[in-house]
Amino acid sequence: MDKMKEIGKSLALWLAIALMIILAFNFFNSKQFKTNVEPFSTFIQQVEKGEVEKVVIQGQKVIGVTKEGLPFETYLPPGYNDIVKKMAEKGVEINVKPEEGSPWYITVLVSWLPMIFLILLWLSMMRQMSAGSNKALSFAKSRAKVFIDNKPKVTFKDVAGIDEVKEEVSEIVDFLKNPKKYQQLGGRIPKGVLLAGAPGTGKTLLAKAIAGEANVPFLSVSGSEFVEMFVGVGASRVRDLFEQAKRHAPCIVFIDEIDAVGRKRGAGFSGGHDEREQTLNQLLVEMDGFESSDGIIVIAATNRPDILDPALLRPGRFDRQIHVPLPDVKGRLEILKIHTKDKPLAEDVDLEVIARSTPGFSGADLANIVNEAALIAARKNHGKITMEDFEEAKDKVTMGIERKSMVLSEKEKVTTAYHEAGHALVAKLLPNADKVHKVTIIPRGRALGITQQLPEEDRYTYTKEYLLDRLAVLFGGRVAEELALGTISTGAGNDIERATEIARKMVAEWGMSEKIGPIAVRIKEHFGEPTELVSEDLKRLIDKEVKRIINETYQRTKELLSANMEKLENLARALLERETLTGEEIDKAINGELLSRSNDNEPPEKPGGEEKKSGERKEEIGGLGLNPQLEA
Repeated sequence: MDKMKEIGKSLALWLAIALMIILAFNFFNSKQFKTNVEPFSTFIQQVEKGEVEKVVIQGQKVIGVTKEGLPFETYLPPGYNDIVKKMAEKGVEINVKPEEGSPWYITVLVSWLPMIFLILLWLSMMRQMSAGSNKALSFAKSRAKVFIDNKPKVTFKDVAGIDEVKEEVSEIVDFLKNPKKYQQLGGRIPKGVLLAGAPGTGKTLLAKAIAGEANVPFLSVSGSEFVEMFVGVGASRVRDLFEQAKRHAPCIVFIDEIDAVGRKRGAGFSGGHDEREQTLNQLLVEMDGFESSDGIIVIAATNRPDILDPALLRPGRFDRQIHVPLPDVKGRLEILKIHTKDKPLAEDVDLEVIARSTPGFSGADLANIVNEAALIAARKNHGKITMEDFEEAKDKVTMGIERKSMVLSEKEKVTTAYHEAGHALVAKLLPNADKVHKVTIIPRGRALGITQQLPEEDRYTYTKEYLLDRLAVLFGGRVAEELALGTISTGAGNDIERATEIARKMVAEWGMSEKIGPIAVRIKEHFGEPTELVSEDLKRLIDKEVKRIINETYQRTKELLSANMEKLENLARALLERETLTGEEIDKAINGELLSRSNDNEPPEKPGGEEKKSGERKEEIGGLGLNPQLEA
């Protein structure tokens, strides 16, 4: 194949060179021997006057020289021979030559060019047929990348925040290095390990670290690479993948996003003839079928373990299912140290503070914050990354970018200030609410204002008291508008939606309603459509309980803010004056310490009875719908 390519390139090169030589020869020849072609009438006059000394007649072409030594050229009209007699009479020397044929190079081109063209065409067709044959044969081949001597340079030192998971996979690497230590005790290494966890927790990074640590071949492939529009290709690629793995055994096979081929069978309408299901069936057979696959360890990653087929998850295929959790405070600190080890940090940077103020953040989120901080520092021409850069990066990631071009009217600013002051004050007054970290009425993202709450420690469970206080904080903005301004706006739309979601989960999933009791309303998917397994009476009772919790919490929030209207006014005026308040400044603002003297006795101008739109406030809530704590 390579020789044919070289021959084709050589022929094309020589043909191009030949054409260039011919063109150059023709150009210089025409330049050197070109004479002036004069009109035939002028030639007749010269003959009659006896000015022509000699001529050469070559067909219709006449080349001659005058008696003065000047060359000329002309052409005879067809059938005109009288001029020859006149030249003879005048004593002109007449020479006759046969008509000149085509140049030799034209003859060569006409004779050999078709042959050369056919040869080149044949070579091109042979090359395409060979390439097409190889593509046809390789279409059903696995797309796995094989790492033997060029394994990724990532090691376990580059993975932090998931120490327990590292211990689990380190055991696999150790078995591949020292199999006799386990075999002499009758131990059998797991055939498959499933890494499951939220996006950004480091599943793929962990696989790269395994490849970097293990001294065995490493085959990496994505789950989507098995699926094609042609029938049988996916199953064929699975077979080829494990054939490659057997040739390199002992080895590790890593399948990223395995849910692309590992979904539960029978969930679609195409039944057992679905191409994806045939691929899954082949994967099941290869992992633990009639033929042995000893020495092959399959590691897969997914963030949707709930949709995987049970046959794939049974022991003998994926013996271990390792949950990769979100990092805790200690883990976040270690992750921040890894991502900042090669970056210049200012002396005021405290990574522990950043780790404590980022609950619920994944490793990818923390890496994004560090990168954003570096970009902000570069944009501001800082020599090093400062703590201020980190704070701005954290606000940008969690709350969105500042919309400086958005100008609010005074009435909307007042409405937003009371709304955010309501959130912050309720969070300050309730004992079980999370600590308020920052409040701002500067538009960010899709929100006109944001109240950011951060828990003092990582939470893994939520008490009923905490959830009720959480509902009260969500309603704080709406109640503050109603009490202080005498009207309500659309700004509380997202707060109401989130409060309703939490209240419904309390009743229907977490068993926190005395009338319903500890009953979970399950929703089962049937042919892709959710189906509620609950009676109509119970659904009506659930709706009543959700409404009761919402109404009671709303009334409780109203009573709380009514008793603290002075603090609400102080906080709203401080927000209007400073626009952004930190946790310590909020405590001072509540007591009126941040207000300027000119504003001490001047409440802000409040909008009239018309309904004002405070913007759409929509923030994502992680975990159980409660974290991170952003109120708009």
